[in-house]
Amino acid sequence: MRCTAPRLPAEPATDLPPGRVHRTSAVTIRDVAREAGVSVATVSRALNDLERVTDVTRARVRKVAERLGYAPHGGARSLITRRTGTLGVLLPDLYGEFFSEVIRGIDQTAQKHGFHMLVASSHSDAREIAAAVGNMRGRVDGFVVMSPDTAARAALAGLARSFPTVIVGGGSDIGPFTTLSVNNYDGAAAMMHHLLGLGHRRIAFVRGPAGNVEANDRLRAVREVAASYPDCTLQELAGDFRQESGFDAVRPLLHDTHDRPGERPDAIFAANDAMAIGVLGALHEAGVRVPDDVAVVGFDDTPIARFLLPPLTTVRVPIAELGEQAALRLIDALRGGPALIEYHAVLPTSLIIRASCGA
Repeated sequence: MRCTAPRLPAEPATDLPPGRVHRTSAVTIRDVAREAGVSVATVSRALNDLERVTDVTRARVRKVAERLGYAPHGGARSLITRRTGTLGVLLPDLYGEFFSEVIRGIDQTAQKHGFHMLVASSHSDAREIAAAVGNMRGRVDGFVVMSPDTAARAALAGLARSFPTVIVGGGSDIGPFTTLSVNNYDGAAAMMHHLLGLGHRRIAFVRGPAGNVEANDRLRAVREVAASYPDCTLQELAGDFRQESGFDAVRPLLHDTHDRPGERPDAIFAANDAMAIGVLGALHEAGVRVPDDVAVVGFDDTPIARFLLPPLTTVRVPIAELGEQAALRLIDALRGGPALIEYHAVLPTSLIIRASCGA
């Protein structure tokens, strides 16, 4: 009887380069060190951009790590570097185009520089800011915080004193920290002069929330410009930056002047684009034509503004750039750049003329 040896299964085909061992388990830092001919500590320093590694060695280690498919463990890396590679982002809200654009600016910048981001909302409440910061500590290297509400200033100052922090929209008088804001006063003043230049004299202004630094700057500009025109009548309507508040602010006004259209404002200036959208909805519901019967303008120039019917005249705020610049300042400081003290940047605004104002 003839016996034959059982046939063994063929070696699985691989695309590994010559000299590389086929592994069935995850590649470790020791494998990279062995292949590169250096110590484990040198591999760690090279992959984490630490000092005491020559450029030649760093390049060799990275090439070996890439060839072997080695991915450093995030937790282990943070223990070595005491860095997480993550930025904490605290915004008043996560809803709406304005905050989406801020997040986009931060995210694109963070990714470009090898960082991730962890995002939370604070609703501009000091207790919620403290809670969010407590939850993020140890998980982020620093914070970008947007909280223009005056009630949160003490919490923001405390955070900036104890942790790398860039404050967005809180105003330069918050303390000797790094702050970024936009020129709200000049933007609102320019819009008022534009409306008055078109011949509008009965102007209604839908305000932002009472404790908001940016809303207060816009309101101050509107009042001062209106006061400089003796024949200008300014009517202030309550709002809180939400679309619904713009809608709700205008409906009673339209109802009261239904039989007296000559007493309506000939222009409505909403303190942000979201409320301007609500205003347009209320006017459309009441059969009031824009801009034939009433001009409508906003503030921020969110992406949807130019797609409205009619397209919205507004004040352009560099929203994404605001997030980008905040992230850049924080990342620069985390990498040994200028300290986050005594730096106050104010980004300019510009007037964007579209059809809704009748120009």
